[in-house]
Amino acid sequence: MNNFRFHAYTDIRFGKDQINTLPKLLAPYGKKVLMVYGGGSIKKNGLFDKIMELLADFTVYELSGVEPNPKITSVREGVKLCKTHDIDVVLAVGGGSTIDASKVIAGGAAYDSDPWDLVTNPEKIGKVLPIVTVLTLAATGSEMNKNAVISNMETNEKLGTASHDFIPKASICDPTYLFTLPAKQTAAGTADIMSHVFEQYFQNEKRAFLTDRIAEGLLQTCINYCPIALDEPDNYEARANLMWASTLALNGLPCSGKGGAWTCHPIEHELSAYYDITHGVGLAIVTPRWFRYILNDETVGKFCEYGRNVWNITEPDAYKCANMAIDATEEFFTECGIPMTLTELGIDDSKFEIMAEKAVRFGGLANAYVPLTKEDVVSILKACL
Repeated sequence: MNNFRFHAYTDIRFGKDQINTLPKLLAPYGKKVLMVYGGGSIKKNGLFDKIMELLADFTVYELSGVEPNPKITSVREGVKLCKTHDIDVVLAVGGGSTIDASKVIAGGAAYDSDPWDLVTNPEKIGKVLPIVTVLTLAATGSEMNKNAVISNMETNEKLGTASHDFIPKASICDPTYLFTLPAKQTAAGTADIMSHVFEQYFQNEKRAFLTDRIAEGLLQTCINYCPIALDEPDNYEARANLMWASTLALNGLPCSGKGGAWTCHPIEHELSAYYDITHGVGLAIVTPRWFRYILNDETVGKFCEYGRNVWNITEPDAYKCANMAIDATEEFFTECGIPMTLTELGIDDSKFEIMAEKAVRFGGLANAYVPLTKEDVVSILKACL
């Protein structure tokens, strides 16, 4: 098992009506709040009004309209608001996109130049305003981690950045906020959760037994509860388990003692950078094709481990077991209603070469579980058509 740092200082307030703790969570950081949110669903479901009622003693400024793949243009608007109004704390209300944007806004508030610099070069991240989140979508785990992913459509770049100071101080996670999610967001969010786990599970370190069992439990949770949430949107047990799985999937726990470059995320980031597709959908399309492409004598044992421990496959032949596990994964995504080809999204192969080149360059795929070249990535993308 490799050395690791696991510093979980986020104050998680999980469960129904935890929103009532929001004033107490914000108070230590000041009275001037920048509330960041997305397309307005929090106004339709009453959450916006509830927050404004609770924060009557605070001065609240708003940044709305953060995109599903958060753009640097929105970040720049948020940074301007922070500097103009001398903001004390950033409140992100939404899913991972809103939280990611809020993290870079919080870092850009004390940065003298373009906040895109903080995305392309995390070493430039200095002082960061405190961040508190109210989670409304189970997907990215941004409510308890140091990561943020921002898109720059002018340069067709979607890049990740990170700082331990980006970790939210506190996060409110109320599963009832997921009840009104469209089915496609529930399905795509679950695919995102599972992809986070896959990226950490399929690594070369073979001695992290406990960490791998945690990962398998998270995958089984998604497989068990996503169909229930799709059939019964207001099923609290299903929503609660998916929400907690989302948080745990990327708070550092499933990679403790492991490590290495990811694969599907860098590839999907290029798809989103050029076509602005839903992140979880792109991951669901790429993942089974990546699995099949890297299945070989060295990886077949790990795929069998996955098949037996997650899907309860008893087939004794290693390659048959591995392929059954991969097929089960793809069938699960299909049954959740996720489009499973790029063609269905209107994407052709015209940009595969440039996307593959950038995925290898920015994603460090030469150091992935199975190292990939530009040609490898092109082959995986073609298999996704």
